[in-house]
Amino acid sequence: MPKPTILSPKKYEELHFIDTAQPVWNYSLLSDEDVINFQAGTNYSMYKFLGNKQLQVLETWGTYFAVWAPNATSVSVVGYFNQWNKVTHPLIVRKDGSGILEGFIPNLGQGEAYKYHIVGYKGLKLDKGDPYSNYWEKRPYTASITWQTNYEWKDADWMKKRKKHNALNAPYSVYEVHLASWMRPDKNNEEVYNTYDIITQKLVPYVKLMGFTHIELMPVMEHPFDGSWGYQGVGFFAPTSRFGNPQEFAAMIDAFHQNDIGVILDWVPSHFPYDAHGLFMFDGAHTYEYADMRKGYHPDWNSYIFNYERGEVKSFLISSARFWFDVFHIDGIRVDAVSSMLKLDYSRNAGQWEPNKFGGNGNLEAIAFIKDLNETLYRDFPDIQTIAEEATDWPGISKPTSLDGLGFGMKWMMGWMHDTLDYFKMDPMFRQFHQDKFSFSMMYYYDENFMLPLSHDEVVHGKSPMLYKMPGDSWQQFANLRLLYTYMFTHPGAKLLFMGNEFGATNEWNYKSELQWELLDLVSHGGMKYCVQKLNELYKSTPALYEKQFEQGGFEWIDLDHRPEGVIVYKRKGLKPKDDVLIVLNTTPVVRNNWEISLQGKYKWKEIFNSDSKEFWGTGDVINVAEIVGEKVDKKSKWYKIKVHLPALGAVVLG
Repeated sequence: MPKPTILSPKKYEELHFIDTAQPVWNYSLLSDEDVINFQAGTNYSMYKFLGNKQLQVLETWGTYFAVWAPNATSVSVVGYFNQWNKVTHPLIVRKDGSGILEGFIPNLGQGEAYKYHIVGYKGLKLDKGDPYSNYWEKRPYTASITWQTNYEWKDADWMKKRKKHNALNAPYSVYEVHLASWMRPDKNNEEVYNTYDIITQKLVPYVKLMGFTHIELMPVMEHPFDGSWGYQGVGFFAPTSRFGNPQEFAAMIDAFHQNDIGVILDWVPSHFPYDAHGLFMFDGAHTYEYADMRKGYHPDWNSYIFNYERGEVKSFLISSARFWFDVFHIDGIRVDAVSSMLKLDYSRNAGQWEPNKFGGNGNLEAIAFIKDLNETLYRDFPDIQTIAEEATDWPGISKPTSLDGLGFGMKWMMGWMHDTLDYFKMDPMFRQFHQDKFSFSMMYYYDENFMLPLSHDEVVHGKSPMLYKMPGDSWQQFANLRLLYTYMFTHPGAKLLFMGNEFGATNEWNYKSELQWELLDLVSHGGMKYCVQKLNELYKSTPALYEKQFEQGGFEWIDLDHRPEGVIVYKRKGLKPKDDVLIVLNTTPVVRNNWEISLQGKYKWKEIFNSDSKEFWGTGDVINVAEIVGEKVDKKSKWYKIKVHLPALGAVVLG
């Protein structure tokens, strides 16, 4: 086929229209087994069969279309190619009762905008985008585009070794990014975006410089409304056209991989919007969503909930997840709003929900769906991670399904995030009365494989940017934030930091504008950025901080008994005792020289990180230059003591 040309909507009238008298050919890619598995909810490769496919039939190039619309009496393909004629290109109903309509339109190539004109339930007429399309028009236009993603990957080295990068005993530091607002070509114009190519040129080297091991992209699946941040999607198989075409998106992922950076995508199987061209009432009936609005409507987000009980919907969703791993080589998905999927009474009062057949509040179909999702992904792509955003105490989120868990690889540690921010927001003089809030995380840490998230949700809607959550004058705010980040990077678990947090943004995040890059001209913000860069370096170069980050033997409290002074000490343990590191936090604005610590084990230490370093915009006055050698206290029990200089509102890491 010739190389496709993507035309802007304004230029479609210049196209040479195909012969509208050319009938749709009766052709199918689907075997009977494919259809049976689709209906049973076990065909997880439906992106290979439904949607549009450019191929050759009887030596004629054209496009094959297939759509599931079980309540439709007819479906036709309409587009600029036939002047949106609703009669000329009807799809053919399969005779197996599957509700799939399909057909081949000769001479119709790649890059054509189209919709399905559906005469649906009770004669309702609808024009819908293609649920399985790989490419959509750039909003505000709403048509799908004929397209197949055929990209020649150059990331073979990454794919061979990514098991090492995605393992639970490897450093896992994630930079969370909203592509549109990370950087804009015109900071004053929210209607223009950088292309995938320009984003690649700017973002890849930045993430590499900062030392993050992974990047997490807020939803890039096609969505009609910028203000949803991508969480109200219509294109579950399509990267957004705001930044370019799918091949260019693939090239961006390839570039991250070639620079040893993994890519995680936010994925939203919990709900979808009611936009007229989307999934809601797709063929005039509740096809993708529950018909019972006690289960099918999401009051928090004014959106609709997938019917996890329906086989075709389950096949659709798990196929969507597999698609991004299979076609775009992604390394992980972060599944949004898992709590809302699990609980029938989520955001509902008494009388607004119905218990399951056992009388409980669990959505049994959603639970089964999640288990099948994780089992399938880890079976087919064993070197990846699935990560749950789940904010309740639901047990076993990251436990194997064989142990009655849900099978995720990791779970966001929302309790740690809330407790940590509450603690650091306090005046340092009052922290002594709330130290239990600080230390509580280790009481339940081993229940799950946790990721520590300081995400976009914490810097919007009046919650203030990270820097301004910190108490005190400007110097103390920066010192507190460096202290918090040091605590985060030395606490067990994977890490996640939202864009702008790394340099101390002074505005809340706003999807309409780019980050405040001008702040980096100030030594204070440049120092904060460099501090995060060095923390990533420390994390990746210090085995004790990651080798046993999900094991009980990887952490030990050394001193929680100095509440008035605000000094907290803990040890991180590696596979070898000589690799152990000691972390000392001084959470008050008081310098403490020759602070005495009693401990066992390794007795020679040297300072390997100090959050008060001058290069971070700290004072640089309180450092431990010489090697620290322990003084024996009890030879029999091998107890000894060391003396450490502690900067005000500072963290010292000894290795």
